[in-house]
Amino acid sequence: MVIDSQPRQALVRRFTGLARSTPGRLSLIVVVLVVASLASGWLTTWSVNRQERALEDLATRSEPLAHAAQEVYRALQDADATAASAFLSGGLEPAQLRERYEADIAQAQAALSVATASSPDLTATLAAQLPVYTGLIETARSNNRQGFPVGAAYLREASGLMRTQLLPAAQELYRAETDRVARAQDEANFPVVPVLVALAFVIGLVLIQRYLTRKTNRLLNVGLLVATGAATLSLLWVTTVSVLVMNDVADSRDASEKVDVLAQARIATLTARGEETLTLVARGAGQSYEKNFVEVSERLEGLLDRAKALESTEAVDQAMREFRQWQQVHQRIREADDAGQYNDAVALIGNPYFDTLDQSLVRAIGEARQEFSDEVAVARASLAGTVVGVLVLALISAAGSTMGLWQRLKEYR
Repeated sequence: MVIDSQPRQALVRRFTGLARSTPGRLSLIVVVLVVASLASGWLTTWSVNRQERALEDLATRSEPLAHAAQEVYRALQDADATAASAFLSGGLEPAQLRERYEADIAQAQAALSVATASSPDLTATLAAQLPVYTGLIETARSNNRQGFPVGAAYLREASGLMRTQLLPAAQELYRAETDRVARAQDEANFPVVPVLVALAFVIGLVLIQRYLTRKTNRLLNVGLLVATGAATLSLLWVTTVSVLVMNDVADSRDASEKVDVLAQARIATLTARGEETLTLVARGAGQSYEKNFVEVSERLEGLLDRAKALESTEAVDQAMREFRQWQQVHQRIREADDAGQYNDAVALIGNPYFDTLDQSLVRAIGEARQEFSDEVAVARASLAGTVVGVLVLALISAAGSTMGLWQRLKEYR
């Protein structure tokens, strides 16, 4: 142990003596500056890469998946409302309603296949229960065409399955995908730590130049001046770009909020339509459906008001007007049904305001999604070339530090 410790003690004494000498200190400073320059450059590059990946995920994965999950919910809800409307026609339902129902099921299956790739666990219930639902609808349809009252029971069972299993599963899927969008937006935010490290490195370079000025009585060191300039330029570049990206991401959050509010409004529209139709299907025993209709309509009105507060577009204003017109027609439906004029009530259920309201919401959602895509695209463009630029400036800073101090070290030889 004594023999082994002696070389180590000698090495420590030699290192301590070297550190106390000016050449030794300068050599140590060179090593520290090179390591600090490369470390700051690597950390900044990693942060920018993280932002780029988050923005790419927003543009190509998270937002499209959230939209696919929304389409699953919408298509299922519309299919259920359309099936109930077709049932009211009695016998052979109108071809357009049948085509709409089949199109909704096809769209739900297509959107479900897209969502399954990222969230297989969340789509398991949907994949398992959707065939059961369509089977019940076909049974209800078959009995209805033959005039058997049991068809209404199968329709209510199918609607119950939709409400208790399919739609809650679709809602969970939608929430999971919108949470994914929010996480990606968080990852693209301002890189506080890398910017602080880069700032500390610039301050360190300035302090070292002051130290050399006192030691050598020379005002300027070209190498360190170049290193400081490169580090400062890197800091300003990353800070400016990050602020721009942060603003674009904040705007994309606003667009995401609008999409979410409008999507909820569209889902509420479809839910209200289903409740309105099932009230008539129940033939005098649909008080619970009517109660649900009133509750959902109040929620829908609140969502439309919120969407208008976020941004009053023509599509949103049109949707609000059509909602109010639909409510007026619904009041007439209830008056006819309560007066025993069932056929008149069924005839009014085919009013155009539901479809035009839905179309206005589709247009508003499309505009908000386009706004989201534009903001993300601008943010991605702001980051273009930043990684390469930061790496080059880090190497220049390291080289400048080495050259600047090497000139002073040569004076001690």
